[in-house]
Amino acid sequence: MRRAFVIVLLAAVAAGPAAAAEGVWEIDPAHSSVQFSVRHMMVSNVRGEFRKVTGTVRGDESDPTKGQVEATIDTTSIDTRNEKRDSHLKSADFLDTEKYPTMTFRSKKIEKTGDHRYRVTGDLILHGVTREVTLDVEGPSAPVKDPMGNVRAGAQATAKLDRREFGITWSKTLDGGGVMVGDEVDVTIDVEGTKKQ
Repeated sequence: MRRAFVIVLLAAVAAGPAAAAEGVWEIDPAHSSVQFSVRHMMVSNVRGEFRKVTGTVRGDESDPTKGQVEATIDTTSIDTRNEKRDSHLKSADFLDTEKYPTMTFRSKKIEKTGDHRYRVTGDLILHGVTREVTLDVEGPSAPVKDPMGNVRAGAQATAKLDRREFGITWSKTLDGGGVMVGDEVDVTIDVEGTKKQ
């Protein structure tokens, strides 16, 4: 459910030295993904993704730390390849998508941590709760021009979230100890952006 992480990645696209100066980049939903992994019954990891994400990144090559990222993830687009499980995750036990159909991320700070590496900090609004989250970003790739003349670049971000901090606490205690659903969520975001003309 490390959902929003998603968008932070684009921050890297805007922030990287390879990006064009002072540009606005739009997340390409068809070539971007927000994936997550949660421990199940202490024995395996359940993986899934949010299939719908939109957002923009505004960046200035001369000062990457002033980049700004805004992204929105459609929580109803959650997909774990199991319809029954997806329905439960959409219910009030977890995401409560009827009440909270989206999650949003807005960056507040971008810091360079190494060669093509950044730390993006911002507010994630999920399940009606706002919490500051930090994403570790690798990228961006060097911009390329596609056959239609669009300039594209990509990046990857990772983060760890504690779902309890967003009021998502449902689980069950197992007879042999442990819990049915882990609290920590690993998130990986792959983002491809196109520069607005």
